[in-house]
Amino acid sequence: MTAEAENRGGMYETLVTSGAHTFVADELPELGGKDLGPDPFGYLCGALASCTAITLRMYAGRKDWELPVIRVRVELQKDSDGASGNSRFHTVVTCSGELTEEQEARLLYIARACPVHRLLSHASSITTVLEKSP
Repeated sequence: MTAEAENRGGMYETLVTSGAHTFVADELPELGGKDLGPDPFGYLCGALASCTAITLRMYAGRKDWELPVIRVRVELQKDSDGASGNSRFHTVVTCSGELTEEQEARLLYIARACPVHRLLSHASSITTVLEKSP
């Protein structure tokens, strides 16, 4: 999976492409942006929320559990200085449908096993290089 971001001189407005999809990242007006799309942290929260919902839907489908709606809300709680890396994600899963306590416990376990959750829960390395444009 790859993504490419391009900023063409707007303060924060940035066009992001991933596969066949294009979307805008921006900042709020009070931060100097135009609020044309979520900020990068909003997309990060969206990645975790959507991956969790998709993972739960796949699991419930395999188990033939009736869950008409799976809703996942993720809040990023950044540390006070933003640099220590001690930020945390608070995730709330809400499912409609009748579930036993055992099913609820299993869904919670599965939610914590989604690929984005696993990625964000472990240290990752990032290599950044600078290339000159032709």
